[in-house]
Order: sequence, then structure tokens, then C-alpha cells
Amino acid sequence: MRLRVEFTTEPFDLDEAPAHAVVAREVVQAADLDAVDVGPFGNTAEGGADQVLTAVDRLLREALASGATRVSLQLNVIGEDLP
Repeated sequence: MRLRVEFTTEPFDLDEAPAHAVVAREVVQAADLDAVDVGPFGNTAEGGADQVLTAVDRLLREALASGATRVSLQLNVIGEDLP
């Protein structure tokens, strides 16, 4: 199964990226995912179910530990793994 996750962390800071946002982005960029797109107001990542779920677990734990007060995410099934 292939998954796509879209996420944001809060609170926002328009002057500079808060630590929790930086950590969340670093987690998905370092994960073994097929596609990652980071932006100022939202981030997406795609990959196999195990890889995405592992990254989401780490993202949630590290973002909260770094000061996030809210993490909004949406997880979608986008297809099956190719043989």
C-alpha cells in the first residue's frame, strides 16, 4: 500500500521557522520516502505504508518534543505497491 501524508505544525511564526517545523521537515526529508515536498504552509510526503507510518510516528514525537502545540495531518491511500 502507498500512502501520502500532508501535515502542518503549529504555532506559526511568520518571521522564522520555529524549531518544531524545522524538526518535522528534517524528519520527512531524512526518511526513506519516494517524494517529499516542504513549504511554508504545508508539507507532503509519499511512500510505502511502513515508511510513511514510521516517519509520521517520528514526526509527531519530535515535533511535540520541540514545542509544537498542534500537528494537523491527513493520511491518504494513493495506491498499491508495485511488484
